[in-house]
Amino acid sequence: MSNFNGLGLHLGNISRLSSAKTRSLSPENFTGEKGKAAMATEGTGANCARELGQGWKISPSIRIQPGECRVLADINEPGAIQQIWMTPTGNWRFNILRIYWDGQETPSVECPVGDFFACGWGKYAQVSSLPVCVNPGSAFNCYWEMPFRKSCKITMTNIADDAMTLYYQINYTLTDVPDDAAYFHAQFRRANPLPYKTEYTILDGVKGHGQFVGTYMAWQVNNTGWWGEGEIKFYMDGDKEFPTICGTGAEDYFCGSYNFDVGKENGGYREFTTPYAGLPQVIRPDGLYQSQTRFGLYRWHIMDPVRFEQDLKVTIQALGWRSGHRYLPNQDDIASVAYWYQTLPTAPFPALPDKDYLEVI
Repeated sequence: MSNFNGLGLHLGNISRLSSAKTRSLSPENFTGEKGKAAMATEGTGANCARELGQGWKISPSIRIQPGECRVLADINEPGAIQQIWMTPTGNWRFNILRIYWDGQETPSVECPVGDFFACGWGKYAQVSSLPVCVNPGSAFNCYWEMPFRKSCKITMTNIADDAMTLYYQINYTLTDVPDDAAYFHAQFRRANPLPYKTEYTILDGVKGHGQFVGTYMAWQVNNTGWWGEGEIKFYMDGDKEFPTICGTGAEDYFCGSYNFDVGKENGGYREFTTPYAGLPQVIRPDGLYQSQTRFGLYRWHIMDPVRFEQDLKVTIQALGWRSGHRYLPNQDDIASVAYWYQTLPTAPFPALPDKDYLEVI
């Protein structure tokens, strides 16, 4: 996508001038209006700035009460979200991020905030990829481009029993959007445990024209031994029993090999984080109550988007080993986020699990 309309900047065209208008939403400018930032006279920093007054970090964050839904963005002109930074307190599985495009009642993004930013286990892990970066100590950054033609609404809902604090900055541009620009989507799912001899569904029910651009998975293994022999499958445009694309193993899909294992003498599983794929998090058993190994993995299809014209379904198998050198269908705790672009309308998502089912224990 060119930069003639202010979308799609990269090093090759960053010098090109544009008529796009840069705006930013934060607790210091809830509306993003030009010349309206840093005007707050009350907020979470008011007491700290009581001797300094207006313009001195009066409103750096917001408090979201239990059960409350706060609107973070309400934009009613064409443009694109270009970067999101936020650092939420509390249980990241209980902070629900939703995004609505062009006045739709159905969200196109619905996801616990930690999982959306590739930190599904509620614990910090460094992520250094192109579209998602997670930096010390809970700094979530998203660079997925998100164009819209009429409006954009972003909300955060706190389903926890305690209030949360949210610092955030949403940087966007007001500009014309090309006819061939699709809408960003992200959907969360979880199976705990995955039923025996059942493939895990990453995404299903998609209707429209678009491209699949990424997967994040929070995967807890409930058996001993290697767990990632399963194949990922992409069913598209009318595929029924058999998919068009079939992978060769979980670690292969996430661009690793041979179990991510560099040998016990070198620490066993080896975390890595790269622009397009990574295993940024391995939570190892502690010999007491933390008994299972947990993994956080991502794969971004930026250079190799999976394009579809009508519909899309994505599944992956949880597959280990049993006696006789036979595959074992595992019954693991698996959560995922699927990321894709498509035309509107957005098909309704499956209902988000309730708080107890979402919880990481």
